Order: sequence, then C-alpha cells, then structure tokens
Amino acid sequence: MTNAVIVDAVRLASGKGKPGGALSGTHPVELLAHVLRALVSRNDLDPAQVDDVIGGCVSQVGEQALNVSRTALLSAGFPDSVPATTIDRQCGSSQQAAHFGAQGVIAGAYDIVIACGVESMSRIPMGVAGLDKDTNGPGIRARYPEGLVGQGISAELIAAKWKLDRETLDAYSAQSHQRATAAATSGAFDKEILPIDVTNAAGETVSHTVDETVRAATTPGGLAGLKSSFYTDDYAARFPQAGWHITPGNSSPLTDGASGVLIMSEESANKLGLTPRARFHSFAVAGDDPLFMLTAPIPATRKVLAKASLTIDALDVYEVNEAFAPVPLAWAQEFNADPAKLNPMGGAIALGHALGSSGTRLLTTLVHQLEATGGRYGLQTMCEGAGMANATIIERL
Repeated sequence: MTNAVIVDAVRLASGKGKPGGALSGTHPVELLAHVLRALVSRNDLDPAQVDDVIGGCVSQVGEQALNVSRTALLSAGFPDSVPATTIDRQCGSSQQAAHFGAQGVIAGAYDIVIACGVESMSRIPMGVAGLDKDTNGPGIRARYPEGLVGQGISAELIAAKWKLDRETLDAYSAQSHQRATAAATSGAFDKEILPIDVTNAAGETVSHTVDETVRAATTPGGLAGLKSSFYTDDYAARFPQAGWHITPGNSSPLTDGASGVLIMSEESANKLGLTPRARFHSFAVAGDDPLFMLTAPIPATRKVLAKASLTIDALDVYEVNEAFAPVPLAWAQEFNADPAKLNPMGGAIALGHALGSSGTRLLTTLVHQLEATGGRYGLQTMCEGAGMANATIIERL
C-alpha cells in the first residue's frame, strides 16, 4: 500500500477574532496564501507539481466565499493549472481536508497534495452564513420537535452528564493557558509558527509570531469570577440538570488563523529528496447525538483505535480540540486517558479556534510535539457542529 506522509506542517500564530486583532487587518485569502506560498518555498517544490489543494473553511461567505482555497493559491502565485476545493465539516473542516488528501494519495489519485484551512472570525463573524435564515427545514423540526441547541448549551449538557463541576472546568482551562505559555517560552512553537507581516494599530508593519489568544496570567481563581455565557430562563426550565458552568474562560475564543500541511506519497518524497516526518496511520469519522453535539470524538476515537489495532496506552500524544473544556475532559474520562498526554502544549482554550484552520493547526502541533518528544503515535480528534467528529492517528517517522 502507498504511504501518505507529511513532509511539512505550518501555522500562523493566532489572532484575536475581533476588530483590532493581530490578523484582523489581513484579508483571509492572504492569510491562506501566505501559508501555501511557504509550504512550497520551504521545500523547494515547484507548485505546478501539486495535484490539488484541499482547504477547510466554515463561514464561506463574503471574503471567504467562492472557493477561498482556489483564490488563495492564485494569490500565492501557483500556476493556473493547480486546482483547489474548499470543504465544510464545521470545526473539523481542515482535518477532513487532510483525510481527503491523504486518502487520495493512498488510493493513487494524488502524488502531492496540500491540506489547509483558514478562518477570519474578525472579518466574517461566526454564524453570519445562516443569519436570519432557517438552516434546518421542516424535516429536522419534525425529527427533533423540542429543538436542537447551540454548542454552548451542548457543552453544558456534557458537563452535567459527565459530572464536571465549575472548578474542574476552570482548572483545566487555566492549565491550557499555562501549558501554552510554557511551550511558547521554551521555544516549542518556533518551528511550527510561520511569521507573517501585519499592520498594527499604529499603522506599522510588524512580524506576527506569538499566539495572541494565550493569557499567561490566567488562574482558576480568576476564571471563577466569570458569569455563565448561555443561561436563560427558558433553557434553565428545559434543562434542569445543567449547572450553567460554561463561561468565556472555559471556552475557546473567537480566532483568526490559517495553517497547512504538505502531504505526498512516500515515493514522491524520496524522489524529491524530501524527508517524510510522519505517516497517516488510520482515519475515522463518526456521528453522534446532535443535541449533545460535541461528544462524537468519543465514538470516532473508538473507531480509529479499532482500525489501527492500537490501544489508548499506545499513543504518545492526544490532541483533542478544546472547543469547550467539557469536551476533552469527557473524552478523557471515557478512555481513562493520561492527562499529561492530553493537549500537552495547551489547546484551543489558549491557542484559539479559528474554525476552518483548526484541523490542520492541531495536526501541525501534533507532528512537532511527536518530533520534540520522540513519541511514535499521535491522535487528533475534533468535535464538529451537528454531532460529528474526525479522528486521525499519525506515526512519526
């Protein structure tokens, strides 16, 4: 069987997803174009050799509309002959892009492919694509007569079901910031972060190289003072089990970002004199209860471990996206996972969650973490809107 390998993986440092954020003055096409340009230049690769660019983006409207991946590759100077597509599997969009790219290599459809993602949440606010529209239709209303809920309420339901109290959620969230701060201070992110020139509030051109969403001074005590984000009287009456523990402090922040991985067959890498850094070992995708919405990483992980013929103990690192603190904590309970291996460099609560970029962002961090520690196997899994999740196992080479 053909091995699909990762030759390079890079990301931009996060920017706060609001006006005035470090990346908010840069068009999303240019954020992604910068990543694409770097992936070929860093590896002395002729971009004409890229068979396809598969990008993830959730809010495909406005400046991110009309196949932002194709627009970005043209902006990056790729030849007209290189195609691209943009996909939406919600928060896992670019993780799915990596799946499609690697699976295409394994099937023999591609020799070289770039999987990537972008999201500018400062310029294209979350939810704007369905603003004032019925995105469900009568069939969904008939199937779920009490109505589905937003992700924040789903996070509350998960916290209640897995008996995760406010103190536990806040302690985990503070740890995410502490771990990210330690990683940044030690230089652990230096190899994965791609510098980008941006214009700051003073109109000066500066190089953006540090995750803007990390708050080094975060403590559980500081987070304890934040109010519930999603409590309403109606929801409290419908869900009396909820503790109303979800706050901005134990949720991922709105974020701008872009990231990408260069994937090719092992044979192509060898021919080009490039060193494969990791291979794709196993893939899975799963659905789960859309009311709980964020629990699908659990069945997705079970599926991918079974396909890989591995146990959780065989994994050296797990990157479980921190959309909200209950997501990785419930996952860890289900697998009796080692907390030291769970998001060891911090997760999205600290590093941000630029929706369409997050899949390849986590994959980039996972590759670099395995290299830094000498670990062999790494797992990535991501909760996704409407109750889905991707899971990926890679093996360091």
